[in-house]
Amino acid sequence: MYDVIIAGARCAGASTAMLLAKKGYKVLLADKSEFPSDTISTHVVMPPGAALLKKWGLLEKVIDTGCPPIRKMAFDIGPFVLKGKPPALHGLDWFIAPRRYELDKILLDSAVEAGAEVRTECAAEDLTMNDSKIDGIRFRTKNGSNITEKAKLVIGADGRNSLVARKVNAKTYNALPALTCWYYTYWSGIPDDGLVFYMRNGLALGKIPTNNGLTCIVTVWPAKQLNEVRNDIEKNYYKALQMIPDLAEVVNNGKREERYTGMSDLPNFYRKSYGPGWALVGDAGHHKDPISTLGISDAFFSSELLTESIDAGFSGKEKMDIALARYEQIRDEKTMPVYQMSCENAKLIPPPPEMESFFTALYKNQAETDRFLGTIAGTVSIPEFFTPENIQRIKNEIN
Repeated sequence: MYDVIIAGARCAGASTAMLLAKKGYKVLLADKSEFPSDTISTHVVMPPGAALLKKWGLLEKVIDTGCPPIRKMAFDIGPFVLKGKPPALHGLDWFIAPRRYELDKILLDSAVEAGAEVRTECAAEDLTMNDSKIDGIRFRTKNGSNITEKAKLVIGADGRNSLVARKVNAKTYNALPALTCWYYTYWSGIPDDGLVFYMRNGLALGKIPTNNGLTCIVTVWPAKQLNEVRNDIEKNYYKALQMIPDLAEVVNNGKREERYTGMSDLPNFYRKSYGPGWALVGDAGHHKDPISTLGISDAFFSSELLTESIDAGFSGKEKMDIALARYEQIRDEKTMPVYQMSCENAKLIPPPPEMESFFTALYKNQAETDRFLGTIAGTVSIPEFFTPENIQRIKNEIN
């Protein structure tokens, strides 16, 4: 009998297992994949996530894999580019974009070191129930056998298509359908200019420095264009690059090192994330378009928040359902501003005239440009920065 069983051992699951095991709980962490292995990702761990890795003693381990610190950001909207450096968070003024086969393995190993039991190539197939309360998971192992394990609490950290969420019929809210589709690949020979976002009408691109001198270059289209794009991925990828002539020239001078990877099943939602004997964390409980680049950081935040709530419930400080309700409430409050901005940006439409004039004002004000970039990086409050009064103040300063 375990205290907690976690289905899914990527960013949210492994970090939750590590944190719970450090508190002395008996944890089983299982995943259908073998490790190390890759998974679709924008890779970016913004300063809030990097600060948690540092707190957990893992940031230097990630850097040691050949992952470069990223110290600059740029937001290219066509007529001009907003360049700068987001304000620091907890003394950390840089962030990272590690390959997932490196980051996820480090997190998994840290869970083992903390005392969690880990089973890979072990797929969750169903949940078990006793008196209307979830009390375990039935797994299929890599040799094809079935095994059932019991726990006081089952956590679904198994992604946006979560089996745990489906089996408990977790309701979604604040939901929007997929807005974008993505293709990306990795290039050598690309100058490191930091993290660069490019926004054009009906298109977005990104340039992301990652491990071992490679750069991940992503192309983003409206979801309705998926079939058209994947009919000829390479042709459409290069066609998108041509919208940014400077980027196209840089890419033409580089070398593609890996195959193209696509992302298309990208719904936007919150889910009810707790109930009798179960909880959800990471993308299983809340998913947004990757254009935010804050998914990994939010997963780490939710993992720590959920761990504290579970500990409060198990230790008797408060009833478990009250502790988990607080977890869901705080998660929603903290992530909603980014969620709303992500859904708006994912529409891939030009900014309205009032925002164009605001961007012009930012272009002439480096300090405020840095704070704007901080809203993307997660170091500056979105609601506070985008108040009408603050926007008008920044506009007035150029007059």
